[in-house]
Amino acid sequence: MTWITKPKLHHPTLTKNKVGYTRRDYEGRISTLCAGCGHDSISAAIIQACWELDIQPHRVAKLSGIGCSSKTPDYFLGASHGFNTVHGRMPSVLTGANLANRDLLYLGVSGDGDSASIGLGQFANAMRRGVRMAYIVENNGVYGLTKGQFSATADRGSKSKKGVVNSDSPVDLVGLALQLGATYVARSFSGDKEQLVPLIKGAMEHGGAAFIDVISPCVTFNNHAGSTKSYDYVREHNDAVSRIDFITSRDEITTSYAPGELVEVPQHDGTTLRLRKLHQEYDPTDRLAAMTYMHKQQARGEIVTGLLYVDPLATDLHTALNTSEHALNSFNAAQLCPGSKALEKINAALR
Repeated sequence: MTWITKPKLHHPTLTKNKVGYTRRDYEGRISTLCAGCGHDSISAAIIQACWELDIQPHRVAKLSGIGCSSKTPDYFLGASHGFNTVHGRMPSVLTGANLANRDLLYLGVSGDGDSASIGLGQFANAMRRGVRMAYIVENNGVYGLTKGQFSATADRGSKSKKGVVNSDSPVDLVGLALQLGATYVARSFSGDKEQLVPLIKGAMEHGGAAFIDVISPCVTFNNHAGSTKSYDYVREHNDAVSRIDFITSRDEITTSYAPGELVEVPQHDGTTLRLRKLHQEYDPTDRLAAMTYMHKQQARGEIVTGLLYVDPLATDLHTALNTSEHALNSFNAAQLCPGSKALEKINAALR
């Protein structure tokens, strides 16, 4: 058996970010996915976003489930914490890790099979509880590891590679995320790096539950005529509601713009999303309007991409539970187990 690895040495002229890392430092192992897979483009966008955000790799915890998409965390952020869970159970494991150590940045990577079928309940509860994380679904509409069966996100009427027509209604994860209370909701296309990288940066810096559904064509089983998840179909039916730039509060903003062209959305942590609107009537801070617009465009056969909704005053699960400002994994045994009197007081409060 031959192992192919990337060299550890970097060329001395590679550009470094503010924390001293090159883009190569955010990479992982060599991908074993099919050549041209959209998932590899998403991995590249995550690498670019984390490098541009000056994130120290050891501050990121990346978690995944099972499937082609859930293999991808091995291909980026090789120096970060990682946990590959069982099928569909990534959100609950991430929730537990987040509660134990709130100081890390949590990145959940899943697929349409992992999140929209066996893990649908897990996805729903993570969104409604407001777990602070960037939740990325790499959505190709098929089960790639088991030879291309329709997944729960496949559109009714779409055709498989063998010509079978899907008769089931699709699970719309974006619509669910909006309804369940996610405070940052976006959709993008793996082939649109210019849009995807800022969306990931915004999700990583957001103060609550951030969800990005990324249409990611499967070049082996779902990139043919009749598929609604193919490269050609998405490019022909893409309705982008915004052109996005992400500017952190650490950088001076020097951009000039005409009235009405941009909307500024302050984030919970003080950062700012600046959205260049293609549709003047679209307001990304209106949850109901976002749901209505998305459903209208779906009825017309359009795939809405961009930042669909953001709550500028988002809070997370730690705020709801009033947890300690210090990570629980930093407490000693006496602090974690204060004794029987403290337990009696808690029990009395619950009667």
